[in-house]
Amino acid sequence: MAKIKKEDFINSLKEMTILEVKELVDAMKEEFGVDPSAVAVAAAPVAGGAEEATSSNKTVVLKSAGGSKVAVIKLLKEITGLGLVEAKGLADNGGNVKENIPVAEAEEIVKQLTEAGAEVELA
Repeated sequence: MAKIKKEDFINSLKEMTILEVKELVDAMKEEFGVDPSAVAVAAAPVAGGAEEATSSNKTVVLKSAGGSKVAVIKLLKEITGLGLVEAKGLADNGGNVKENIPVAEAEEIVKQLTEAGAEVELA
């Protein structure tokens, strides 16, 4: 089997939908037993000065959409730019809404989501 060049792989990713990328990540988890997103997050602090940057940045984590799921889904679409299906998946399963953003922006997003009925935390 021919080895795929890194550039070709990245170009292929650019042409995929978010759902296709998610399926690829899931397949990689199953095949190799490794979560590629966890590796990327774990590798980030290794870069010089990254620790300083992360201390002033936060990640908004959705714990639960709460009772007003439709309002939360609409807000997630607006905040993240995700499509309806992806925003619904995030509302259903929880997870990171936005990562590594300034504290003020993170607090505003938390406020908006909380007002919509979601359970949210800053990490």
